[in-house]
Amino acid sequence: MNYNELTIKEAAEGLRHGKFTSVELTQACLDQIDARNNDINAFITVCKDEALAQAKKADERIAAGNATPLTGIPYGAKDAICTKGIRSTGASKILDNYIPPYNATVIQKLEDAGAVLIGKQNCDAFGHGASNENSMYGPVRNPHDESKVAGGSSGGSAAAVADNQCLFSIAEDTGGSIRQPASFCGVVGLRPSYGRNSRYGIMPMASSLDTVGPMAKTVEDVAIVQAIIEGKDDKDATTVDSEMGNGKREKEIDAMRIGVPEEYFNVEGADEEVMSIVRAQIDNLKKQGAEIVPVSLPHTKYAIPAYYIIVPCEDSSNLGRLDGIRYGIRNEGDNLEDVYGKSRKQGFPAEVKRRIMIGTYALSAGYYDAYYRKAQRVRTLIRQDFEDAFTKVDVLVAPTSPFAAFGIGEKNDDVLAMYLSDALVSPASLAGVPGLSVPAGKTKAGLPVGLQIIGPRLGEPTVLHIGAVIDK
Repeated sequence: MNYNELTIKEAAEGLRHGKFTSVELTQACLDQIDARNNDINAFITVCKDEALAQAKKADERIAAGNATPLTGIPYGAKDAICTKGIRSTGASKILDNYIPPYNATVIQKLEDAGAVLIGKQNCDAFGHGASNENSMYGPVRNPHDESKVAGGSSGGSAAAVADNQCLFSIAEDTGGSIRQPASFCGVVGLRPSYGRNSRYGIMPMASSLDTVGPMAKTVEDVAIVQAIIEGKDDKDATTVDSEMGNGKREKEIDAMRIGVPEEYFNVEGADEEVMSIVRAQIDNLKKQGAEIVPVSLPHTKYAIPAYYIIVPCEDSSNLGRLDGIRYGIRNEGDNLEDVYGKSRKQGFPAEVKRRIMIGTYALSAGYYDAYYRKAQRVRTLIRQDFEDAFTKVDVLVAPTSPFAAFGIGEKNDDVLAMYLSDALVSPASLAGVPGLSVPAGKTKAGLPVGLQIIGPRLGEPTVLHIGAVIDK
């Protein structure tokens, strides 16, 4: 038995019945990282000694009968999430030597539950990207085809789960950064409702969109992790006092009204093979008794333009703190401005600089109303589209991405084409509603295809219920 290939549920049962120890389970994941990380590049930092020490404590906790569903389970965390005493770079060289003095709230909750952190996972620098090619530590490669991208920005988190280097990952989704790489790598990824999980200790990208969520091998595993990390946090005023058990009551599949948004199947650059795989899954839901209802989200086409105004604006504000003085790497200069310029030139990749410049311009005097304020008004219209749709249906189903994983370097010369990779995931992000990507099948070339399930705000129980039906 290869312990690292188990699901969370399987591993927890094995630990509870003494079939193996957390130390053995953790070592199996570390061995897989040793064997594969040079090829996949999913981890930036591996904390072997710390992980084995945590695993030993987990075994003692299990023996004492104090285990939670995650006690002794090895996981990885996106490197844009702060971990106490463990290097957290955000995949950017400006934080190459940064070791946080505190844990993000979600990491602390996992530590309290006895989960074992084995390392920090590669990502697009500060979450800026849709392919994980904007990491200053090299691109992450897709385990299904190493010539393809793993998706972004949480590509390392998705690839590590797909390659059995850990049993689950904690990642971050601003405009699709959990769901899109989950689709490309053939794993399950949940973007919770905005405010469901604490953002404290997450390196901020766009504060009004950033969310933290789990990635795992099954929908059941994702639900297990989500139940641990959710909840109100006094350190994050945007969190809500609502648990998934208090969400919308689940229905049986034959009582569900499932909406299919026409705009998601007519997006520019869509691959017909991908669309056919998703339609086949929708047909399966219909065969199980669900009512399939065509719906329209008319402002979908404006999501990418609005997203790429709002996000750079908030980026430019949030990243102002990274100046070579307070955090990370500093390049000396003749004066303070020179220090700022040299530190940022070395420490930020091109995409980060591009977004900071766009955002600073859009927020400048004379342009704020024309760009940022207008984009926020469009965002309201997009949210209203979803609210209207959820008066007619329980959930929406659609492709996660209009295409399967593309080649490394394939879109590097066309920034706009890269931005369109998020065309089907950014609308839900702007609306603040939950989205789940589940594997729907594979293309003839063997590349995974994801189906996205979108629910009303705080509607994760229903979203996960439908996801579990597809997963089985």
